[in-house]
Amino acid sequence: MTIEPLPPGATVGIVGGGQLGRMMAQAAAKIGLKASIFAPDAESPAFEVSAFQHCAAYDDGAALERFAREADAVTYEFENIPSAALAIIEQHSRLAPNRRAMEVSQDRIEERRFLDGLELPCAPYAEVHGKDDLESAWRALTAGNPDTLLFLKRARYGYDGKGQMRIKGAGDLAAARGWLGGGDALLEKGIEFAFEFSILCVRDDRGKMLFYDPPRNIHDDGILRESIVPAPLPDDVMRTAKNTAGEIASALGYVGVLAVEMFAEKRNGGLGAVINEIAPRVHNSGHWTADACTVGQFENHIRAVAGWPLGSTERHSDARMVNLLGEEAHGWQTLLEDNPSRSLTLYGKKDAMNGRKMGHYVDLMPKT
Repeated sequence: MTIEPLPPGATVGIVGGGQLGRMMAQAAAKIGLKASIFAPDAESPAFEVSAFQHCAAYDDGAALERFAREADAVTYEFENIPSAALAIIEQHSRLAPNRRAMEVSQDRIEERRFLDGLELPCAPYAEVHGKDDLESAWRALTAGNPDTLLFLKRARYGYDGKGQMRIKGAGDLAAARGWLGGGDALLEKGIEFAFEFSILCVRDDRGKMLFYDPPRNIHDDGILRESIVPAPLPDDVMRTAKNTAGEIASALGYVGVLAVEMFAEKRNGGLGAVINEIAPRVHNSGHWTADACTVGQFENHIRAVAGWPLGSTERHSDARMVNLLGEEAHGWQTLLEDNPSRSLTLYGKKDAMNGRKMGHYVDLMPKT
């Protein structure tokens, strides 16, 4: 089903007021659209750059209805929004990506069942429903090799390395049971890890899809530190990874930018790819696209949500994107003095807490 393009001057609602919402609002303004932000925190950085602000809790039905009625289309910046909130919004405005995409991605078990249904490549895993399931799941995955590395991942609210722990052997099970308590989780078998990369695609309401070149992602304590493009992927692995992301987007009837985080796995002297997780939104690993591509991820997401033609994802430069965490952002002046060609983005956050993403910079190099 195609949608009528929004004219310049129309309003795009954005649920969530963090840096992704902020950059989406700025992208909307660039093409003549107004942004309306819904967020519960009065100091949300996206409020500073939006035409309209709605500061209310995600369970405030009346506020959600007012917000949705004001917007000509609505999108969201993160996947842990209560589904009930989006259900209210979609009664009064068109929502993209759809609620199904958010529901699948906010629960690891639901997400893995969805990917299994598409027969897409993932690491071996077992579902864990409470601590009593843990040992049987461990036995099934270790299959007589008790030193097999496993990762226990909470089903919900995991991001930036939070909500997961390593299990290196039977001696870790007691601590894992205490950590998990009565919650649901995924127990996943470690792979022959080479590096992480991500596929970012954008899909419009007619099913047209475009892909950005995949970056290699480098993490520190679970937090993304750098994304470097291009990732060192063989052409066949890159094609397979893009096809995988395309299958996911099509199966969800997706509209907007979709990120699929993937692991490059060592296989018989070469590389393969397995899915880590999906993110139904613009993504930290795609920030470089605003500087190194004809049209960046934020503008293309807004274009898709607004029903506009998608912009070219062609990359004109190689790029290195570096996240600034906590007080690192205080060194902004030195960063710019060191490289006058550096593109710096600061998110307008007041408290530079340890590990908090405060901004990023992008260095461009000639395309290889």
